[in-house]
Amino acid sequence: MAKQITNGKNGQKEEPNSQNVVVPIPYPKSVAFIISNEFCERFNYYGMRTILVLYLTNKLGYNEETSTVLFHTFTMLVYIFPLIGALIADGWLGKYKTILYLSLVYSVGAMVVSFGAVPLTGMPTKAVTVVGLLLIAIGTGGIKPCVSAFGGDQFSLPAQSLQLAKFFSLFYFAINAGSLISTTFTPILRADVHCFGDQDCFSLAFGVPAVLMIISVLIFMAGKRLYRCQPPAGNMIFGVSRCIADAFKGWRKRRHSEPMESFLDYAEPTVGARMVRETKCLGRILRLFLPFPVFWALFDQQGSRWTFQATRMDGMVLGYQIKPDQMQVVNPLLILGFLPLFDYIVYPILGRVGIKRPLQKLTIGLLLAAMGFFLSAALEMKMEQAAYQATPVEPDTAHLRLYNGMPCRYEFETKLAEKMDGAPRFIESLEMWSDLAVAVPKAKEYAFRARPVNGKCPEITGKVRLQPGKSTGYFLTQGKLVEFTDGLEMPASVSSEPLVRALLSTPEGEGPVLLLSGATQGSPLSLDNRNVSMLHRISPGLAEVNINGRNAASFEAKGGGLYSLLVAGNARDGYHYNMLEVVAPSAVSILWQLPQIVVMTAAEVMFSVTGLEFSYSQSPPSMKSVLQACWLLSVAIGNMIVVVIAEFKFTSTQSGEFTLFASLMLVDMLIFLWLARSYQYNDQCDDGDNDEVVQSKPSASTLEPPLRRNGHLEAEPGYGAYRNHAYDNDFSEA
Repeated sequence: MAKQITNGKNGQKEEPNSQNVVVPIPYPKSVAFIISNEFCERFNYYGMRTILVLYLTNKLGYNEETSTVLFHTFTMLVYIFPLIGALIADGWLGKYKTILYLSLVYSVGAMVVSFGAVPLTGMPTKAVTVVGLLLIAIGTGGIKPCVSAFGGDQFSLPAQSLQLAKFFSLFYFAINAGSLISTTFTPILRADVHCFGDQDCFSLAFGVPAVLMIISVLIFMAGKRLYRCQPPAGNMIFGVSRCIADAFKGWRKRRHSEPMESFLDYAEPTVGARMVRETKCLGRILRLFLPFPVFWALFDQQGSRWTFQATRMDGMVLGYQIKPDQMQVVNPLLILGFLPLFDYIVYPILGRVGIKRPLQKLTIGLLLAAMGFFLSAALEMKMEQAAYQATPVEPDTAHLRLYNGMPCRYEFETKLAEKMDGAPRFIESLEMWSDLAVAVPKAKEYAFRARPVNGKCPEITGKVRLQPGKSTGYFLTQGKLVEFTDGLEMPASVSSEPLVRALLSTPEGEGPVLLLSGATQGSPLSLDNRNVSMLHRISPGLAEVNINGRNAASFEAKGGGLYSLLVAGNARDGYHYNMLEVVAPSAVSILWQLPQIVVMTAAEVMFSVTGLEFSYSQSPPSMKSVLQACWLLSVAIGNMIVVVIAEFKFTSTQSGEFTLFASLMLVDMLIFLWLARSYQYNDQCDDGDNDEVVQSKPSASTLEPPLRRNGHLEAEPGYGAYRNHAYDNDFSEA
């Protein structure tokens, strides 16, 4: 009689046919729900993350340093909560309930952030946003270690090992599809849609991903009757913790009476020889993990510091305006091309020159990361040279600009003369005079008098107040001197769109005065607040000012520039205007970021993909989940490093900070080389009775399909490269 074969699912059994051919197990239908859920969830996460730093600066009013701290604190929490999520899933609720409950928390957080972006009177927007981000961190972090493993639970192994590999490919595709689409289109929703009277629409840009997150929960719940759920099987993190704790207790009591070769040997009487042996093996790998956080400190700044860098660059390319946050889409696109490129071309070439071992590739990855930040520092220095006009570069200097809105040429004198060259100073009608290096060690007032050289204009007198490190402007109009902050101490620009201020020397009864540009889309901006308007952000290109329906000025503004538009005259005699360039438009194309992005992406492939494969191939099977938790923890620590450096401001310039990170990466690489110098490779830590690590050729076990141990899916050591997350290296989910 033919032997019965049980497929392990729902108690069903399969009978071989008369030719002893086993009927294949059908592909689990539940996988479609898991993959669809992952696509929607990743769309939400990356859509929100892409525009987060711009929201913190543009809407919440934080400066770049504070926004960077908040962004990396959020990212740090995202990578800490997987530890908690794994403990909950493996030790208490199981994967299905953990994913479901934390996804609901996640959805609430996404909706809170979207709601907080709606400009409602009296709403504590900053507090609402922080609460929403905390809920998102709890939700997305908690489900990270569960989703891919839950998908693996749907297969019967080893019979369905090929189907499992196909699942990971589809899962990987869903992650990248979600991140690519959201990274591309969320900035468009942010910048090109206008709502609530603003020239952007962050509430919609957050809201669409939030809706996708709700849909992902509904999809996940819809497949419940098809899911194959494994009961909680315990987590080895507890075992390792107990081993270390018992070793410490034993060391305190018996270190003099029973000296041991290794500290962990003191735990053998309570946890057993195998646990001690595997914890030792884990320790040898984690020793190499010590320098890893610095890499993540550099890598994750692509979403913060490099995005801010893109805001100060010219995004116009072939007639299309590339938005600063859209540059983040380059990384996942390059990853898809780099994976096969490295496997079939780069690694064989490196092998010919003797670079074959994983630790050698990891070192090259660290070196490439340092090179990427040296490139970003060089680019930043080039832009800082052009930023001299924006703010005083020396602490004891100030910027002074005088604008003449009168129809006469003026000669002026001031007590500041001794700080200048003493030559007569003149301001032509509708022109600007400036001194960008006035020495003012402390705040002080200076008398000012301007006499007309020609025409019938009154003499103008007043006080000029200067402060060190500040830019101050004065507008000569209607016989008086109007003071204003020249708009250059405002928080750093969060886009490359031009900024325009109107200086009006027209009769107050004439109006309304409206500014029309591509950004207004039929909703013109009011300039009626005489005589100095607010600083307005407009779209690059042609714009105009209308007074009482009559065109008073037409001009063209270029991306990254700051302009003062002087308008004088009246409806009877006509209007005259002049567009003055206060800060030059962005001269550096945003495409100059591509070299550093390409180098950093190459570093990601060399470091993160190789690091995952190395970790999986070298660790004991029972310790792979612990090692994964430590990998994610290194990402969290890396983001903490960014927070510390940004908070304490070790350098005075952004280029200096980039150089500091690059130098830190080089030192970190040398430390890694020192730690790795004596590492002995092994195919897999021996599970037998002896403690020695045997070096041998790859065993058959490394070629077998993934196995299930204690209810957990074990990954193939050689399969790790294609489980790399193409965007933020979240290997727990791909």
